[in-house]
Amino acid sequence: MIQDPNTYKLLTPGPLTASLTVREEMLVDRCTWDSDYKEMTQEIRAGLLELAHVSAKDYTAVLMQGSGTFGVESVLSSVPGADDTVLVLVNGAYTERMCLMLERHKIACERLDFPWDRIPDAETVAVYLKAHPEVTIVSMVHNETTTGLLNDIASVAKVVKAAGKTFIVDAMSSFGAVDIDVGALGIDFIISSANKCIQGVPGFSFIIARRSALEASRGHARTLSLDLYDQWKTMEKDGGKWRYTSPTHVVAAFHRAMQELKAEGGIAARGARYARCNKKMRDGMKALGFEAYISEEHQGPIITTFFYPQNAKFTFASMYDYLKSHGYVIYPGKLTERDTFRLGNIGEIYEEDVDRVLELFAQYLKEVENA
Repeated sequence: MIQDPNTYKLLTPGPLTASLTVREEMLVDRCTWDSDYKEMTQEIRAGLLELAHVSAKDYTAVLMQGSGTFGVESVLSSVPGADDTVLVLVNGAYTERMCLMLERHKIACERLDFPWDRIPDAETVAVYLKAHPEVTIVSMVHNETTTGLLNDIASVAKVVKAAGKTFIVDAMSSFGAVDIDVGALGIDFIISSANKCIQGVPGFSFIIARRSALEASRGHARTLSLDLYDQWKTMEKDGGKWRYTSPTHVVAAFHRAMQELKAEGGIAARGARYARCNKKMRDGMKALGFEAYISEEHQGPIITTFFYPQNAKFTFASMYDYLKSHGYVIYPGKLTERDTFRLGNIGEIYEEDVDRVLELFAQYLKEVENA
């Protein structure tokens, strides 16, 4: 058994295991009105544009209190106008959640469903848009953490922009590890979170928005606290000031995390580390008899979903407890048709961690078999 319950590592898609130096930034209390703190916010905003390969002339970054879901809801409740219709490309729990948000805000919404182990087909989207001229906005998820599927946003972006539609992408579990040229793809709004691939801690989300599209959303917001346009105008006018109380400790941690991303070698280096760990994990689990839900062709580098093994003595609870007692925490599944669990490999997870986790799985299976 591990002696300290706070020493385990998270094999989850966020929150994740942050570096000690990122966590240490939260030991300092900061004032939201302080010029140093506002400058930190501005540096984060500028850095996010750099990661997205866009200029401040055409795009801007808006930070929003709350988890990634808050950021997605901010966009979906602030951008569509009264005459807009949003098409959601559904192939996982997080696009299902987009539909729930739009329904809750009584925004016209249509859905185009795909199997949860398949990526949305761009040609199917093109045909749908041609047959449904009422659709003005298309929304999808990039890396679907329900399953680990990495959707092809480039092919979809091509048909969406050719049709003259606004394009919204939830890149919660990909931005910072999968390189996305936001401007070249024509993405109008892309959303991610502090506690994902940039390796900060939970507490705020961020939106990189095309300035013209954000300007056009003025007055559309259905909520006060999630009003994306007003949040942006306050940050612009007051040089990094948030409208309402911001998560100061989280912001400082994220500021440090962005520096550490750069020191690691940027998106390319971090994405390569994640990919190496993911492949080693997937191959090792296959050797132990665990079947992955997603084909290798469409497997993203962030998280992998595995089916339960064909072992009558196996239980997720016992496996979870065994791994945690040896220093690692895993994630339950989100599928409904078959029992699954998920293994994430983002954050401070390295190949030696994967080797250790595979060793623990082998030991657990042996103990279960002999019980």
